[in-house]
Parts: sequence; C-alpha cells; structure tokens
Amino acid sequence: MIDAPVLEATRRRLTQRQAEVVQQLVDATAKEVDEEGYPGLTVRNVARRAGVAPATAYNYFSSKDHLLAELLWRRMNALPPVDASGDAPTVERLVETVQMMALLTTESPALVGACTTALLSATPDVKHLRDRIGAVIHQRFVAALGSEIDPTVVRVLETTYSGALLMAGMGHMTYSEVPTFVGEAARLMMAGERSTSA
Repeated sequence: MIDAPVLEATRRRLTQRQAEVVQQLVDATAKEVDEEGYPGLTVRNVARRAGVAPATAYNYFSSKDHLLAELLWRRMNALPPVDASGDAPTVERLVETVQMMALLTTESPALVGACTTALLSATPDVKHLRDRIGAVIHQRFVAALGSEIDPTVVRVLETTYSGALLMAGMGHMTYSEVPTFVGEAARLMMAGERSTSA
C-alpha cells in the first residue's frame, strides 16, 4: 500500500497505478541529476530513464523544476518524526532535527544544488511544493523547540537553516556543518531570550 502523501500530486489525486508511474519518474530524476547535473536534466530524459513516454511524464510534471521540487518534498515528508519525548536539551533536539534534514543534502551534492535551483522557480507547481516543503521544515522546528517557543525564534532559525544551505551550496561551508551552525544560532537566540526575560 502506498502512503497517502505519495498518492497526492500537485495537480490531482492519483490512482495506485498513476502513483507508481509518478514514483518511477521521481526516482529516475534523482539518478538523472547525479549523472547529468541540473543543466543536463530534462523531463524527456527522465521519462526515458523511467521507461515511460515523454507525454506521460508531462501529464504529471510541467517542468524539470517541478520534478525536482516533488522529489525534495517527498524526501522531506518521508523523514521520521521529531522525537520530543526524551530528556535531551532543546538545542540538542534541534541539532538532531537539522541533522536528519541535512542527511538529504549530504547524499548527493548535485541533487541538492539542482533542487535549490528548482525551488527558485516562480511557476505555480513549484511554488505549491515550495510552500509544502517550508511547512514541513516549520513543523519539524516547532516539534524540536516546543510549541511555547516564540514564533520569531522559529522564523529566524528557518531563515538561518535556509541561509546555511545556500552557503554550503556556494562552498562556504560543508553540508555536514549545517546542523551545528543552526544549533549554535539556536543557543545564541535562546540565551538572549532567557536574558531578556530575566
């Protein structure tokens, strides 16, 4: 049985068979990007790799950016839930949460670079998925920090996370450094929060 998020597409609900075709296209996208990079990626080549007609691929995905955004959203959505039940300090829980998300970035730098470029697209299909990805990141941060946290702290940490990924993409830090960087930002912000409330 395919999970509910897999059955949900940007354009419409899918039958089991349609969901399988979409998954084939998403899987083929990851392989194609690893071999060809963003510039060489095309919907037509992804369709060929997935063993479906280009017209079929375009029936589900409007562009290569749409394919990449769908791939990233599915991977983010498939992450295990944040475990907020333990006794770990809040900042450590946040670092662990970011490490889980960062695993998506360390397995294939080419894929991360391609997804970053794709998410900048202004097309409605990509914007829809970009909003979903942002919502997943937000929910994971809130789960790690607790619902009582100041929403501004969450917003600044989301921006810090995005900025750190961008810096890593430009080669100014490694993707493996992102969780620690965001954790340090959280420590600074939470220390500031405590000092202003004292």
